[in-house]
Amino acid sequence: MTDEPTIAHKGPATLELEPGTYHWCRCGLSTKQPFCSGAHKTTSFTPVRFEIAEKKRVSLCQCKHTSNQPYCDGTHKRL
Repeated sequence: MTDEPTIAHKGPATLELEPGTYHWCRCGLSTKQPFCSGAHKTTSFTPVRFEIAEKKRVSLCQCKHTSNQPYCDGTHKRL
Protein backbone atom coordinates (compact mmCIF):
# COMPACT_ATOMS: atom_id res chain seq x y z
CA MET A 1 0.00 0.00 0.00
CA THR A 2 1.10 3.50 -0.78
CA ASP A 3 1.24 6.48 1.60
CA GLU A 4 1.52 9.11 -1.14
CA PRO A 5 -1.42 9.89 -3.42
CA THR A 6 -0.97 9.72 -7.17
CA ILE A 7 -1.24 13.10 -8.88
CA ALA A 8 -4.18 12.75 -11.26
CA HIS A 9 -3.67 16.22 -12.79
CA LYS A 10 -1.78 19.39 -11.83
CA GLY A 11 -4.83 21.62 -11.89
CA PRO A 12 -8.33 21.70 -10.44
CA ALA A 13 -11.50 20.22 -11.89
CA THR A 14 -13.87 23.19 -12.03
CA LEU A 15 -17.42 21.86 -12.09
CA GLU A 16 -20.96 23.02 -11.50
CA LEU A 17 -22.42 20.53 -9.04
CA GLU A 18 -26.06 19.90 -8.22
CA PRO A 19 -27.13 19.48 -4.59
CA GLY A 20 -26.18 16.09 -3.24
CA THR A 21 -23.52 13.89 -1.67
CA TYR A 22 -20.24 13.31 -3.48
CA HIS A 23 -17.11 11.23 -2.86
CA TRP A 24 -13.85 12.88 -3.85
CA CYS A 25 -10.96 10.63 -4.86
CA ARG A 26 -8.12 11.02 -2.35
CA CYS A 27 -5.76 8.36 -3.79
CA GLY A 28 -5.51 9.74 -7.35
CA LEU A 29 -6.15 6.37 -9.01
CA SER A 30 -9.85 6.81 -9.86
CA THR A 31 -10.95 6.51 -13.47
CA LYS A 32 -13.75 8.99 -12.68
CA GLN A 33 -11.60 11.93 -11.52
CA PRO A 34 -12.10 13.92 -9.40
CA PHE A 35 -14.64 11.48 -7.96
CA CYS A 36 -14.08 8.03 -6.46
CA SER A 37 -14.35 4.91 -8.63
CA GLY A 38 -13.29 2.45 -5.92
CA ALA A 39 -9.68 2.22 -7.10
CA HIS A 40 -8.46 3.16 -3.60
CA LYS A 41 -9.11 -0.39 -2.41
CA THR A 42 -5.48 -1.25 -3.27
CA THR A 43 -4.23 1.69 -1.14
CA SER A 44 -4.44 3.01 2.42
CA PHE A 45 -6.67 5.90 1.24
CA THR A 46 -10.42 6.34 1.56
CA PRO A 47 -12.55 8.85 -0.36
CA VAL A 48 -13.67 12.16 1.14
CA ARG A 49 -17.45 12.44 1.41
CA PHE A 50 -18.80 15.97 0.98
CA GLU A 51 -22.19 17.61 0.60
CA ILE A 52 -23.37 20.33 -1.75
CA ALA A 53 -26.46 22.10 -0.37
CA GLU A 54 -27.30 24.16 -3.44
CA LYS A 55 -26.14 24.17 -7.05
CA LYS A 56 -22.73 25.83 -7.24
CA ARG A 57 -19.43 26.00 -9.08
CA VAL A 58 -16.51 24.38 -7.27
CA SER A 59 -12.83 23.72 -7.98
CA LEU A 60 -11.93 20.24 -6.80
CA CYS A 61 -8.32 19.24 -6.23
CA GLN A 62 -6.83 16.75 -8.67
CA CYS A 63 -3.21 16.85 -7.46
CA LYS A 64 -4.43 15.24 -4.19
CA HIS A 65 -2.09 17.37 -2.05
CA THR A 66 -4.50 20.17 -1.05
CA SER A 67 -4.78 21.10 2.61
CA ASN A 68 -8.48 21.94 2.04
CA GLN A 69 -9.85 18.57 0.84
CA PRO A 70 -11.67 18.19 -1.50
CA TYR A 71 -11.19 21.76 -2.75
CA CYS A 72 -8.19 23.10 -4.67
CA ASP A 73 -5.93 25.42 -2.65
CA GLY A 74 -3.30 25.99 -5.35
CA THR A 75 -0.82 23.39 -4.02
CA HIS A 76 -0.50 21.93 -7.55
CA LYS A 77 1.51 25.04 -8.53
CA ARG A 78 4.31 23.95 -6.17
CA LEU A 79 4.49 20.29 -7.20
